[in-house]
Amino acid sequence: MFAMNSTQTYAGTNSNGNSLLENVDARTKLAGSNRMEILLFSLGTHETFGINVFKVREVSQTPSITKAPNMPGGVEGLISLRGNVIPVLSLSKVMNLADAPTTRGGSMMVTEYSKRTLGFLVHGVDRIIRVEWDKVRAPDSVTTGSHAYITAITELPNGKLVSIVDVEQIMANTFGEAVIGQIERVHDAENMNVFFVDDSAIARKKIAEVLDKLGVKHKHAQNGLEAWTRLSGMAAHAQQTGQSLRDEVNLILVDAEMPEMDGYVLTKNIKSDARFTGIPVVMHSSLSSEANRAMGKSVGVDAYVAKFDADALAETMRPMLIKSARD
Repeated sequence: MFAMNSTQTYAGTNSNGNSLLENVDARTKLAGSNRMEILLFSLGTHETFGINVFKVREVSQTPSITKAPNMPGGVEGLISLRGNVIPVLSLSKVMNLADAPTTRGGSMMVTEYSKRTLGFLVHGVDRIIRVEWDKVRAPDSVTTGSHAYITAITELPNGKLVSIVDVEQIMANTFGEAVIGQIERVHDAENMNVFFVDDSAIARKKIAEVLDKLGVKHKHAQNGLEAWTRLSGMAAHAQQTGQSLRDEVNLILVDAEMPEMDGYVLTKNIKSDARFTGIPVVMHSSLSSEANRAMGKSVGVDAYVAKFDADALAETMRPMLIKSARD
């Protein structure tokens, strides 16, 4: 357990007590090896939950929270954190956990993703574990109650399951989905194909909306291993039939963190396979730090776009689609 008092904050420690921020390079390298680190926490129920360490800026005891009018359900209020005012959510309320304690949690995780900073109230924070992405699997197809907020499941050595929360879904359900504005259709869009992969249902929905507005055809997968299996199948079929793979796919859009195979390993597979030569790979992730961008660049992504900026995503893909379809 983390030892914290009212003045301490936690910025991620490993068993040697080193600061997460001091070890960001080492942690970033984990992504390329198909491993991740998860911060385990409790919401006062029998379940154990987790969140990718990269999304957590710090952890502290629950601070004084200022109530504010017209807050969405589950939002406890606001706090001032080093000059910035951020909303604080009760995760158990947002996730509709009927058996969770009614009192505020004792700890607050400050999360940063999709260019937004939020405070998550939790019952308690346990520890950081390192897991292989191929040991992380998608949950069963359950879309109601707290299960709608779970993006993946992994198992501890003692057999206990860990539910990894879908932070994109939590943000969308609390503050509303991103509104996709006017996006100009790509010239000759009907001859362009995008293959995208994301483990978050809300992310897949918004990506599809952007691609529909661009006018391009699209297919998708829900995790990295599924994506690689399908892409390999497309490439094999193109070889067998003598067709061009670009008749099937002109651009591949990948998430960074996904069950079974992360986006970095998926990108390395694509970029090391000559059959995909000339097909651009765009990484689209809520992990928008410079360290993650550098990791994406190191495995060969052609562009890195932070979630969720529809205009930036569309304008990043547009010239790549045009070039891929023309070449």
